[in-house]
Amino acid sequence: MFLVDSHCHLDRLDLKPFDNQLDGALEYAREQGVDYMLCVCINLEHLEDVLEPARKYDFISASVGVHPNEREGQDPDVDELVRLADNENVVAIGETGLDYFRTKKDDTDWQQARFRNHIQAARITGKPLIVHMREASEDTLRILEEERAGEVGGVMHCFVEDRAIARRALDLGFYISFSGIVTFNSAQELKEVAREVPEDRMLVETDSPYLAPVPYRGKSNQPAYVREVAECIAALRNDSLENIARLTTRNFFDLFPLAGTRSS
Repeated sequence: MFLVDSHCHLDRLDLKPFDNQLDGALEYAREQGVDYMLCVCINLEHLEDVLEPARKYDFISASVGVHPNEREGQDPDVDELVRLADNENVVAIGETGLDYFRTKKDDTDWQQARFRNHIQAARITGKPLIVHMREASEDTLRILEEERAGEVGGVMHCFVEDRAIARRALDLGFYISFSGIVTFNSAQELKEVAREVPEDRMLVETDSPYLAPVPYRGKSNQPAYVREVAECIAALRNDSLENIARLTTRNFFDLFPLAGTRSS
């Protein structure tokens, strides 16, 4: 069995259970069948920490981007994003998107402008987008449409919206990625989305160290726990873990073909 954690933050893991060694966390993940990981960038101040494991291991790739909640650090323009993405270890642009949870409704222009820059960089480089969307679905989908993001595609990471929003994202050509939230008892609407997403458009992720799945909820997340996400989806779809692993792995390398060159 081969699972992919399509979205994790290896530079932010709690490594105390592994004697503060990333190797220990990676070995633990691989023991659980998690054989590939995409280490996702949140800000440029820690870009080197994101790239380092991708340089060291051929089963890890990286992205370049600035999270919508990162306001104090560097805010790259399109040219800078394109330059930084010109790296054999970088297979995606992001994470980017919109997050209005902590932002006043009349103070979103800067997020939207940054999001547009990332989309334009993705279209120039041909590298797919990793999209973060929280309490901003209408603006997120509108900007994706206006900037013709469907020409390069990408993934709606850590998806938590309803079936109508999922359908609109799918119609734009995007994949839907499920995190540990889908295992929560409170996430009944999301479970319905997981039952219905086409088998060729779904991914699994941890978003570790955040959002640990049941039975680890409330603890620090690890790439190894993507297995629990896949097991939950298999149960929801009356499918086997092995088949969900096969499908989501195939989908990951279809969406991020440059990652395949890292593992070949």
